[in-house]
Amino acid sequence: MDFVLSKLLWALTAPATCLFFAVTLGWALQRRMPRLSNWLLGGSAVFLLLLSATPIGRVALGALEDRFPQQKIEGPIDGIIVLGGALSPEASSAVGHPQLNDAAERLTGFIELARAHPEAKLVFSGGSGEVFRQDVREADEVPALLNGLGFDASKVTLERDSRNTWENAVLSKKLMQPRAGEAWVLITSAWHMPRSVGCFRAAGWPVIPYPVDYRTLPRDQWPLLETLNQLDLFTLAAKEWVGLVGYHLMGRTDDWFPARD
Repeated sequence: MDFVLSKLLWALTAPATCLFFAVTLGWALQRRMPRLSNWLLGGSAVFLLLLSATPIGRVALGALEDRFPQQKIEGPIDGIIVLGGALSPEASSAVGHPQLNDAAERLTGFIELARAHPEAKLVFSGGSGEVFRQDVREADEVPALLNGLGFDASKVTLERDSRNTWENAVLSKKLMQPRAGEAWVLITSAWHMPRSVGCFRAAGWPVIPYPVDYRTLPRDQWPLLETLNQLDLFTLAAKEWVGLVGYHLMGRTDDWFPARD
């Protein structure tokens, strides 16, 4: 139930949805409640102006991406876990072969690290995050992609039942049964790493973060008048910040804003 509820709440509170409701309601109340209408329309205009003229989206997402710095993985490790999100299951099913999205670095980074550490156990964790399409799961598309890239997919253990980050941690741990003291590397997008690490720690599985898929580079450029790009970054950041708060309230992370040990 919490999975469905979280999807519904986000659909109703996403920045673009709130902006749409504010503009629509403001227009509808112009005659009956002009003062409230002006506040709604004015607030929407100010929000769009901030997106257009300031790096608010980049700053909000950059704080998440900078939480766990990149590091070189040296020496032998026991395992590598990569979280789903790089493939579009529905699109892959529709066209008959794997379709990557803008988080493809999760899988390319996974292949690169796996080849550098042949001693490590390998896990892909990702089912379906869609409420009405649990029949199409990301892990089912991974073998074809890996084999097509020249990587032996039979070396990878597939966890295909998780629907969110918390279930990634819990179900992967149940599947792999890691021992105390083992060194496991976690691969996911840099902006998703704080919540992911927090979930694995709360599940009793400390991991070594290996962030990929940065969205806010280069940092020295001011995204002036890139409203749609800024809205995309701000939406992604808002979802993660809300997720961090919600997950901690539910006891699914070990801290409000997990950081490097």
